[in-house]
Amino acid sequence: MDDELLTSRVPRALEMKSKLFGYELSDLLLIFMNLAVTNLVFGATSFRYLMVWGTTLSLALFLFFAKRGRPDNYLQHLIEHYVRPAYFAAGRGDKIYRRYFKRKKNDE
Repeated sequence: MDDELLTSRVPRALEMKSKLFGYELSDLLLIFMNLAVTNLVFGATSFRYLMVWGTTLSLALFLFFAKRGRPDNYLQHLIEHYVRPAYFAAGRGDKIYRRYFKRKKNDE
């Protein structure tokens, strides 16, 4: 009888994000959406090569060099940082609060 321990290979970092060609999946989605939309708009014009492939290539190069050495989801967090307000008031009323029950008026 063989009493050998069964083992399997696991990745070194289980929470590592999937990347293709140095781009995160959200970046690739943005690049291909740009390619599709510009091809839809400028595909039949004489500027199609410059507008479709030029903008897509420039966006891809910008994302590649802007995100080099940065943590995962860097651009998403940077945009959230600039969109959120800089000042949060503790006593401010809640804008989206609704009462669950309506107040009953006392007939006196």
